[in-house]
Amino acid sequence: MLESADIIIQKQVELAEILNRFSGTDGVHATAISSLYCIRNSNITEPIYRVHQPALCIIAQGAKEVMLAQESYLYGPSDYLVVSVDLPVSGQIIEASSEAPYLCLRLDFEPNQVIEVLEQSELKTAARGEAQRGLFISHTNASLLDAVIRLMRLLQTPEDIPALAPLVIREILYRILKGPQGDTLQQIALIGSSTYRIVEVIECIKRNYDQPLRIEELAELANMSSSSLHRHFKDVTAMSPLQYQKRLRLQEARRLLLSESTDAADVAFRVGYESPSQFSREYARMFGLPPIGDMKRLRMSPEPHLV
Repeated sequence: MLESADIIIQKQVELAEILNRFSGTDGVHATAISSLYCIRNSNITEPIYRVHQPALCIIAQGAKEVMLAQESYLYGPSDYLVVSVDLPVSGQIIEASSEAPYLCLRLDFEPNQVIEVLEQSELKTAARGEAQRGLFISHTNASLLDAVIRLMRLLQTPEDIPALAPLVIREILYRILKGPQGDTLQQIALIGSSTYRIVEVIECIKRNYDQPLRIEELAELANMSSSSLHRHFKDVTAMSPLQYQKRLRLQEARRLLLSESTDAADVAFRVGYESPSQFSREYARMFGLPPIGDMKRLRMSPEPHLV
């Protein structure tokens, strides 16, 4: 009988084979399961900036570093990463080659799916405690890998997807909720928890990212004092509400500059800056170069930077 570690390695090899089959070329590939994506890359990359929506990410081959504010999260085939709230992050593939490409799957999910699993299972509901970080890494186990592989195998029989994919996705979420950091994932679904209220604040900032930030209104929305809002918001996102908004603005500005032939000052105003010079300084602080220099670098690079 195979030891547990050997079983996990065997499953990782199988998962890598399926991911390679359904990606084929470098990039992010949508699948017949609407919330499931196959990701492949043959090269180490520069940091890629995006707002990461709630998702499970499992690497079958290679390694990646994710930066949340000043925090670094390294993970590879022995770990899985869960993002439970919308977070502006950067991700950099740090281990990949043409012989052994980076292979990863991303399974997006919604808080209501977590609620359904909690309602349909006998899992003990966590206490509505302090807000917890909206990103965590845990060690992969055989039960989770088995469910993920069964979900990937459904891509081989598309006619089975409508009936079986929702069931397997619920099992995957159940496995995460049973894991060592399951309480953290539960918090996004527990009405009245600090994390749940911070999610509402995040949604408000996202909708109005180009407008002046009014902390008092956000605190009222969360039913917290301004100081409590700052503390809980930082517990979840590793940044203050103002820093979160700034990252949304700068990432959107970068997207606009790369996708449209437009003036940096015009983009600055569109994302909510009143001073183009302040925009340029903060842009350079985040991306390493001012807008014009950054655009030249990105357009010369073969790597996708806005995936």
